[in-house]
Amino acid sequence: MSIRDLARHLDISIGTVSRALNGKSDVNPETRERVLVAAKKLGYVPNQSGRSLRQGTTNTIGFMIESTIESADNGGNFFMPVFEGVQSVFRRHHLDLVALLCGTDEDPATYLNRVVGRRFVDGLIISATTRNDPRISFLLERKIPFVALGRSATRGSYPWIDLDFEGVAATAVARLVQFGHRRIAIGVPASDINLGHVFQDGYKRALKVSGIHFDPELVLRAHSNEEGGYQVASAMLAQKQMPTAVILVNENMAIGLYRRFYEAGIHPGRDVAVVGFRESTQSRFLSPTLTCFRISLRDLGIKLAEALLSTMPAFMSNYPQGRIELVWPMELVPGESDRLWCGTCGQQ
Repeated sequence: MSIRDLARHLDISIGTVSRALNGKSDVNPETRERVLVAAKKLGYVPNQSGRSLRQGTTNTIGFMIESTIESADNGGNFFMPVFEGVQSVFRRHHLDLVALLCGTDEDPATYLNRVVGRRFVDGLIISATTRNDPRISFLLERKIPFVALGRSATRGSYPWIDLDFEGVAATAVARLVQFGHRRIAIGVPASDINLGHVFQDGYKRALKVSGIHFDPELVLRAHSNEEGGYQVASAMLAQKQMPTAVILVNENMAIGLYRRFYEAGIHPGRDVAVVGFRESTQSRFLSPTLTCFRISLRDLGIKLAEALLSTMPAFMSNYPQGRIELVWPMELVPGESDRLWCGTCGQQ
């Protein structure tokens, strides 16, 4: 049903119906109520394309995700709770969230350029930031509201929220050193995503604090999924002196890592210590239970939405906190996977 049909049904002018639907004060309250009741009963929905042309806005926010091996395998476990948090904020303002999936065969900057050119979103949340990310420069130059899920070394003032990768690395290294480990490996992404650099930098600093020399051979690069964990374990087994502990940048890597170690007769938690990243459904069902870190992804999504809206003129008064640059804390969840057991005496 069009607005013309609704006006004809009510025998009211199109202008009056339009003002009533948009809450204008010059419409009689009884008329407004009559219009709203009829619109709901007859299933009238505003023509978003026409409204967007008139208002210069789409009331839609895009969340850009790169379709990689990791996101295809595990993206739902991470992004769906984040989406729910984001949408819970947007819902208050009648904004819609759309996921923008950039395929593996397309350059992310080129994809973003096309999205912006089509003008079907009012703002953007970008993820999988790289150390030098051309998307950030592109959005800053065009003054397009956005927030980055992940830090970058790209110059400019823009809001971002990132997980506490340095804190995870520091806590994990300190915990493992306390248990007597000195040869500690890490599993990091094979891609240029910036979280890998941040995680490795935090790992290096933590080793230095504990008086342990950094060995580049203990930095093992692989996809952040089960297959990548299998590869990390294989790389550890291939070393002349196998590391006694490993810290993983993704919790799903632990599944493949466990599998490879069990194939080799190595028992996590007894023969090698393992620290995962984020607590997940899968990590809780591993045996031994995985030592990892807890985070509320829904709350993260809420903060992302608020950070973006604080940069948009129409919503700044609702979110006056200014530009947000935030490292999101994570809480250690001790498990059974990161202490070695003595096979002869049965003691930790």
